[in-house]
Amino acid sequence: MLSKYKMNKVLAELASCYPDAKAELDFENPFELLVATVLSAQCTDVRVNKVTKILFDKAPDAAALDAIDQSELEDIIKPCGLYKSKAKNLKATAHELVTVFNGKVPEPIETLMTLPGVGKKTANVVASNAFGTPAIAVDTHVFRVSTRLGLASATTVEKTEEQLMQNIPRSKWTKMHHMIIFHGRRVCKARKPACELCTMTQWCEFYKEEVKPNLRKKTKGPARG
Repeated sequence: MLSKYKMNKVLAELASCYPDAKAELDFENPFELLVATVLSAQCTDVRVNKVTKILFDKAPDAAALDAIDQSELEDIIKPCGLYKSKAKNLKATAHELVTVFNGKVPEPIETLMTLPGVGKKTANVVASNAFGTPAIAVDTHVFRVSTRLGLASATTVEKTEEQLMQNIPRSKWTKMHHMIIFHGRRVCKARKPACELCTMTQWCEFYKEEVKPNLRKKTKGPARG
């Protein structure tokens, strides 16, 4: 893990690179964000946005989603993948919102996590983006990028979230979460990170330990006999 000095340098550079970073799911209220976030599991935001545009015309609120036929819901959300389990959870969540929460999405993260199919990551996304609650949702991008950069050094999502909460000022949790995601989608990609485009290589632990040594080997070329 980076020193506090280097960590602050990385955080400052992320803020400089992605000042407009924000959630890329389209939503107008907490209900729409909750549904979109559930659909986003193992699916791109671009595809989710196409699906929710159709879905919210049919089911604009919890009561309408509770009333929609499950087979119709499955047909609509099928492009998002895992559509049977997602449809089941969305129907169950909509029913609970109607019967327990008067049709409204609850604000506390702990309460959100009681809804069917809503884990910590989804609850953090909804709480932070819909209600302004400081939170860091650790998805695959956040886990990968924060580990590579040295903002965290854990091997689990739970521990990574804990370390990021310790290493990033609380007031910056939500914004920095989006900045890290932007960097993961645009530069620090899973299979082929574009290190040549990255402005943080001087501090990045992944670059120092994995990329730079290989560059030196290529530069030296094959040994001569």
